[in-house]
Amino acid sequence: MAKKEDFETKLDSAKKTLETLMNPEITLEDSVKAYEKGMKELSDAGKILEDAVIKINEIKNS
Repeated sequence: MAKKEDFETKLDSAKKTLETLMNPEITLEDSVKAYEKGMKELSDAGKILEDAVIKINEIKNS
């Protein structure tokens, strides 16, 4: 079973993708792929953060 990546790992991956996108020699095709990957990583990180907020609120309200 694959290990679920954590919030920090997702953000780090998105940062690395941004560095790739900033390369002036990247092709259009590669930049689109990198953009897709980066947006997925940010979306996944956002979901992890939302889940953490929900859990914290549940703890506070119990």
